Amino acid sequence: MAKKPKKQNKSNLITQNKRARHEYFIEETHEAGLALEGWEVKSLRAGKIQLNESYVLIKDGEAWLFGALITPLITASSHDKHDPLRLRKLLMHRREIDRLIGKIEKQGYTLIPLDLHWSKGKVKATIGLAKGKKLHDKRATEKERDWQRDKQRIMKMTR
Repeated sequence: MAKKPKKQNKSNLITQNKRARHEYFIEETHEAGLALEGWEVKSLRAGKIQLNESYVLIKDGEAWLFGALITPLITASSHDKHDPLRLRKLLMHRREIDRLIGKIEKQGYTLIPLDLHWSKGKVKATIGLAKGKKLHDKRATEKERDWQRDKQRIMKMTR
């Protein structure tokens, strides 16, 4: 007898960096694990994270998540000092990191976190290889999005 597929009641998405798609052209995406402490995982389950000002820093051949704010819960242990803005190591394969280093140094790209999500009980980050948008690019993107919305509205009215 075949097993029934499990229904997911919750979304696996923890948080999303909405500002990233507005500020950058995303060329490639990669998935990386995060090395977290116990209090950070509990805070992520409660949704106490901000990725708006964060980016990925590559130092000594390792990838680090910089600027992500994970606010500790009130019930967190008072014995340990909790730093909400600490550097968090991204777990990626060496070949992936080396390829990303080459693109960042030669072609002027940057790495930014696009979202955090759960995958098999582990926290994963989607990292985007991005190039910054100019002001006129942002305006063109907004204009295109408005046109698509108006087009859908017109098509809905004609039905």
